[in-house]
Amino acid sequence: MASRAEPTSGAEPPDAGGRRDWRDVARDAADLALLGILLTLAAVPLLTAAAAAGTASAAVHDWTRTGSWPSARTTVRRFGRSVLPGAPVSLLALVGAALLAADLAALATGRVPGGPAALLVTALIAASLAGYAGLVVVEVGGNGGGRWRASARSAARACLDVPTRWAALTGVVALAGLLAVLVTPVAVPILAGYTVAALHAVTGRRSVSAAVVGRRELP
Repeated sequence: MASRAEPTSGAEPPDAGGRRDWRDVARDAADLALLGILLTLAAVPLLTAAAAAGTASAAVHDWTRTGSWPSARTTVRRFGRSVLPGAPVSLLALVGAALLAADLAALATGRVPGGPAALLVTALIAASLAGYAGLVVVEVGGNGGGRWRASARSAARACLDVPTRWAALTGVVALAGLLAVLVTPVAVPILAGYTVAALHAVTGRRSVSAAVVGRRELP
């Protein structure tokens, strides 16, 4: 993956507005598409899904902070180190997703009582849990791709402290799920990379906004 870090010599400095041309945008899009493909391939065994998501999140965290992607050696080391600790997380996420999907299908087809109201409530709960999971993935990325338990606790506190960020992340995950259904299956791995980047972008934006508001409220 290419670096988007600004050159230190032999090039003109960027303008005051940090303007970027179409080549920068195209390079970023290609990098994120490759990230999504690698994430999907690494998650194919299913029990490595958490390790793959955490490693991809750590790569995006580095990219958004430094402008450069981590080296292949660093990425492989992060993935290998998080496979075993992430296996129970992968299993828990898969079981939870399967149970929610079965519940939604049963409600939608009328096999269980509840009707549209129960279906709507269950769908909102599922979306909220997905938004929380998205924040956990972002927190794991900030921890180098691991420490799932600590990241889950931190994400839970963040959701309660800033519900608007939780809602925004829920919207990101819901939109990604809708696009995954609408686009061709070949494009779904590419969408995964963009989704991880969007989760980081929304989390970072909400954090900055909250900090600014907090400073304004200081006497």
